[in-house]
Amino acid sequence: MKYSATIGLEVHVQIKTASKMFCSCRNSFGEPPNTLVCPVCMGLPGVMPAPNRTAILKTIAAGMLTECQISRFSKFDRKSYFYPDMPKNYQISQYDLPFCKGGRIKVGGRGFSGAPLPEKTIGITRIHLEEDVGKLNHLGRNSGVDFNRAGIPLMEIVSEPDMSTPDEAYAYLEALKEIMRYAGISGCDMEKGQMRCDVNVSVRPEGQKEFGTKIELKNLNSFRAVHRSLEYEMERQMEALRNGEKLYQETRGWNDDKGESYLMRRKESAHDYRYFPEPDMPPFVIDDALLEEIRRTLPELPAAKRARFVAQYAITAYDAEVLTQDKDVADYFDAAAGLGANPKSVANWIISEILKELNERKISISECKVKPEHLAEIVRAVASGAINSGSGKEVLADVFKTGGSPSEIIAKKGLSQISDESGIAKFADEVIAEFPAQAAEFRSGKEKVLQFLIGQLMKKSKGKANPQVAAKILSEKLKA
Repeated sequence: MKYSATIGLEVHVQIKTASKMFCSCRNSFGEPPNTLVCPVCMGLPGVMPAPNRTAILKTIAAGMLTECQISRFSKFDRKSYFYPDMPKNYQISQYDLPFCKGGRIKVGGRGFSGAPLPEKTIGITRIHLEEDVGKLNHLGRNSGVDFNRAGIPLMEIVSEPDMSTPDEAYAYLEALKEIMRYAGISGCDMEKGQMRCDVNVSVRPEGQKEFGTKIELKNLNSFRAVHRSLEYEMERQMEALRNGEKLYQETRGWNDDKGESYLMRRKESAHDYRYFPEPDMPPFVIDDALLEEIRRTLPELPAAKRARFVAQYAITAYDAEVLTQDKDVADYFDAAAGLGANPKSVANWIISEILKELNERKISISECKVKPEHLAEIVRAVASGAINSGSGKEVLADVFKTGGSPSEIIAKKGLSQISDESGIAKFADEVIAEFPAQAAEFRSGKEKVLQFLIGQLMKKSKGKANPQVAAKILSEKLKA
């Protein structure tokens, strides 16, 4: 019997703010354990939470960017549970009146393996705002808890069960990550816990309308783990059904080293958390003025930017996809291409040279000493024949180190290309005299040997001769 899968994702995204959600503790990563805490985020008696306005605005912005309906009336709720990483024994979250609901994201392009993926719209049930919990650290038989993360503003983005393959889930996460990073809502660095994902998956016989038994997967710390866990869990559930076994609604962990899931607990229902309205905060009324304030901050999204780059700059869809994977890189290209340099050449230099150097140096483009105006100047110099491409790369490497002016580097190193025909003609005469056999081969009809002779001329000129002018003069002299 054939089976089909139904997949939904619950994505937790830490919001980029200066302070925590309900107190003034710094929102920072990598500090010594339990140094970023206060009576509010530790839930000590007599304290009162004060909501972080920036976190609320960024949550609403996330909703706008994913085509959600923004609630004009919203509130926080208490979600009660007892666990070592939750200092208050309840979490301030949202239940029935979240800030955002009913959105969607278009996904497509490529899946995890790089294979083409048809475009598809994935629905978003809700985006609600809550506070993060602490982090448990297990050291042998001992466990410790670090509360630095407790209280950091956290969005939970709940998708509709619209995905049916691991590749669709991967593409959805990539699209969501792009949006959050473009809008400055989150860095989405999974290694720092800024983006975490729980997966809900069920299988059912093909043709059956009712969903199968939903099983949740936790402890997924990378997009690769999401993809692998779905492949494994879908097969595990299908095999169980083939063997006549009953599936139960449960929460399972994922062991990435073993490549398998394991039972954690039977799944709780919403009433198990005893939700009730947060008594220490009034509800929120969202008015038109606030919505307009947020709309003014919204960025051009990656899909729109890709389409614009192709239309405005006449670059390929592939180049546009590479350039827009990082907003800073996309902005860098936009700036350089707007300075009079050929956009296709600018794209080629960024993709083949700039990104390679950034990767080797392990720095971001915002830390790069080669500014857009530097790259545009180098591209224009190569296009005009002032320097050749090899010299252009040499200049680029120098600017990477010093941040100096390309024109000054070209002058200082004497890299200007020789385009003067009289100077190149002298080199041509020397080459023809030194390689009479090859010259005779060219004259007998073997025109491919011209490339060898051009190479010899370039050596004599120490790479400064204009290759096009050199080819023209050599050909003329050999045919004379």
